[in-house]
Amino acid sequence: MPGNAREESEARTRRERVDPRLKEQGWIVVPFDPRCPRARYTRHAVAEFPTANGPADYGLLVNGQPLGIVEAKRLSLGPQNVLTQAERYSKGVEPSPFDFHGFRVPFLYSTNGEIVWFHDVRHRLNCSRQIASFHTPSALAELLDRDFEAACGTLLAMFNTHPRLRPYQIEANAAIEKAIHERIRTMLVAMATGTGKTFTMVNQVYR
Repeated sequence: MPGNAREESEARTRRERVDPRLKEQGWIVVPFDPRCPRARYTRHAVAEFPTANGPADYGLLVNGQPLGIVEAKRLSLGPQNVLTQAERYSKGVEPSPFDFHGFRVPFLYSTNGEIVWFHDVRHRLNCSRQIASFHTPSALAELLDRDFEAACGTLLAMFNTHPRLRPYQIEANAAIEKAIHERIRTMLVAMATGTGKTFTMVNQVYR
C-alpha cells in the first residue's frame, strides 16, 4: 500500500472517498443539525448522527426514517470487522419505528472508502457480505418493504409440475429453494452431463 494511503486520516477518507460514493448513489450528505426535524431528511446521509451509544459516522434517513448506519474507517483498515460498531450504534438510535431483535436501524454498512460491507440485521440468519456500493435511497426503501419470509413461503408452496421435469430435477429445485429460504447466498448445484442442468436452472429462474 502506498505510503500516503497508509497515512490517510479517517476524516480525509470520509471527505474524499466515502462522501462521493454516497452522493453517487443519490444521498444528500449533510452534517447533523439538532434543530432540523427528522421529517426533513428525505434521502440524506447525516454525518455524526447521534445515538445513545455515541455518534455514528453517517445515518441514512429516507422520509424521516433511519434506515441505515454507516461506519467509516481510514483507507488502510479493512472494514469487515467494523460492522460491530455499526451494530452498537443501531441499537442506540432513539427514537425509531423499528426493533429487530434490539436493532433500531435495519441496514448496516462499514467502509474504508473503497470496500463496502453490508448487513441486513432484520433476520438472524442474514450474514454480512461485501457489496459493490451503497444502496440508493429508493433501493433501501424497497428492501425494507420486501417480505422475504412471505416470498419464500409462496415459492415453497408452489407446485413444481412441469411435464418435462424429471424427479431428480424437481429434487434439485426443491433443494435450491430450501437453501434460499435458509438465507444461503452461494451454492453449487452438481448434476451429471446429460441430466438437464440447463432446463433445471431455467425452470428455477422461472419459479
